[in-house]
Amino acid sequence: MLRWIALVLLLLLIGLQIKLWSGNGSMREVDALRASVKKQADENDRLVKRNQALGADVLDLKHGEQAVEARARTELGLIKPGETFYQVVDQPGHAGSTPLPAAAASAGSP
Repeated sequence: MLRWIALVLLLLLIGLQIKLWSGNGSMREVDALRASVKKQADENDRLVKRNQALGADVLDLKHGEQAVEARARTELGLIKPGETFYQVVDQPGHAGSTPLPAAAASAGSP
C-alpha cells in the first residue's frame, strides 16, 4: 500500500515539474515576459527623455528670441542686416581633411 502512495506521489511530482518547466505559464515563458517588460521599460525611459528634450526646445522657442534666431541661422541660413555672409567650400580632392562648417556669419553685434 505504501508503495502505491509513493508511486502516485512520484507521478504527481513529475507531472508538476513538467507543468512548471513547459506549457502555459512555465518558467521559460515567465523569463521571456520579464525580458520583454525590461525592454519596453528601457524604451519608455528613452522616449521620456526625448519628450523632455523636445518640451525644453518648445519652451525655448516660445519664450526666447535667441533660440529662434539660432534655428533661423542654422536651418534657414538667415543673416541680420549689416552682417557679412561667408561660405567656405572645400576643394575637391581634399577628402582626407576634416570638413569645415558650410556657412559662417560675422559682423557687428550678434
